[in-house]
Amino acid sequence: MTSAPVISPADLGFFSTLCSAGSLSAAARELGVTTAAVSKHLSQMEARLGTALLARTTRRMSLTHEGELYLEHARRILGAIDDLQELLGASRVTAGGLLRVNATLGFGRTHVAPLISTFVREHPKVAVQLQLSVNPPPLTDDAFDVCIRFGPPPDARVIARRIAANRRVLCASPAYLAAHGTPKTPADLTRHACIGIRQGEEAYGLWRLSSRRGRKTQEVAVKTRGKLTTNDGEIAVNWALDGHGILMRAEWDIARYLASGRLVQVLPEYDTPDADIYAVYPQRYQGTARVRAFVDFLARDFERRASAPAVKPPGPGASRRPAGPASAGRGKATSR
Repeated sequence: MTSAPVISPADLGFFSTLCSAGSLSAAARELGVTTAAVSKHLSQMEARLGTALLARTTRRMSLTHEGELYLEHARRILGAIDDLQELLGASRVTAGGLLRVNATLGFGRTHVAPLISTFVREHPKVAVQLQLSVNPPPLTDDAFDVCIRFGPPPDARVIARRIAANRRVLCASPAYLAAHGTPKTPADLTRHACIGIRQGEEAYGLWRLSSRRGRKTQEVAVKTRGKLTTNDGEIAVNWALDGHGILMRAEWDIARYLASGRLVQVLPEYDTPDADIYAVYPQRYQGTARVRAFVDFLARDFERRASAPAVKPPGPGASRRPAGPASAGRGKATSR
């Protein structure tokens, strides 16, 4: 009868550190031991398990299938141990431990990363790993404690706290509008150069707008065209600033340019799709101090920054929907 493999908590922590470090030598520096000691520990683990966890060459190492499975469960178990310590000990009051955060590329770089810098100064016992991605990770993915995403998640098994309102705005540079004219209706957009941004599973260049006529809302989908497309919002904003066309972008990302006049809002009387900014985390983390402290910190900071108006209100007959950063916490919002 084959005996079950021997797994110790120390092995779980060691292997998680090794994989995060990316190499034996980097792990040795982080653990404060020699590279030979790391190699020996790994070999002993693999011998006890009866399988290889890493495929190693002189230049690189990569996870085997068994290694991927081991790492996935190791991180889950280590996270559960941290959570239990928080729930049972003083750390329920004082935030501490590892906090894994995911955010989208442009918004994470511009807004979330600076807030983390301030957060860790206020909570020195918390260590933060920030990963930026084009799209939010699957809700079943256990790789993150908190995910900052746009729009409520379609899953009741997670907690989604709305931390800010945000909306998408059609805009262009004054130079572009002076050269090509200002659209008066959504149909006019088909005759303009439009800058495309790929977001999630949305198709390039398909813009949805709506307007209110009394109690009725009329919606229209416009297939736009243009020579420039990207999946990076910051690049798209720079193209719009350079006068390459009309852009639909989150007001959190362009409010300063609208306020300075470097960009001008187009078709302000039409609404664009909304997607408020949410902090999403598994239900099992709602009692952990580090998650609770971070989400509260985000909500307070976004509310503070939203209090200063950044965009002039639209003229008569225009939409009365609250404007992004100037109204976060009150209206609906959007974009990545």
